[in-house]
Amino acid sequence: MAAGDPFSSAERFALDETIRKAEQLCRAEISVFVGTSGSEPRAFATSLHNSLVAPARSILILVDPTARALEVVTGGYVRRTLSDPEVELAILAMQTDFATGDLVGGLRRGIAFLAEHARPPEMLHAGD
Repeated sequence: MAAGDPFSSAERFALDETIRKAEQLCRAEISVFVGTSGSEPRAFATSLHNSLVAPARSILILVDPTARALEVVTGGYVRRTLSDPEVELAILAMQTDFATGDLVGGLRRGIAFLAEHARPPEMLHAGD
């Protein structure tokens, strides 16, 4: 593990794979930040989210293990299909895994949950 990197290469690979599949499912960009967020984790998470390439189409998950902070920030496009109660359920799912020491499992579970609920509705096309 690199200094300061909370993940092994296998864990990083698993997270990257989960993010890639989730992005394909929901057509939004998903970013994860694990580290120190300062005295105001929500403000820091919002600032990070706003600095992304396409914030309206993005979901940012911030985990600060030291401060025991977990924040999820969603862009306007994502909020069309992903409700605040669904985000809260994803946070609860992640917190459950984090409480048992499973950071990677919690992130993977939360990412998958968010993607499933953020995916656009299937369009029905009229027949020929």
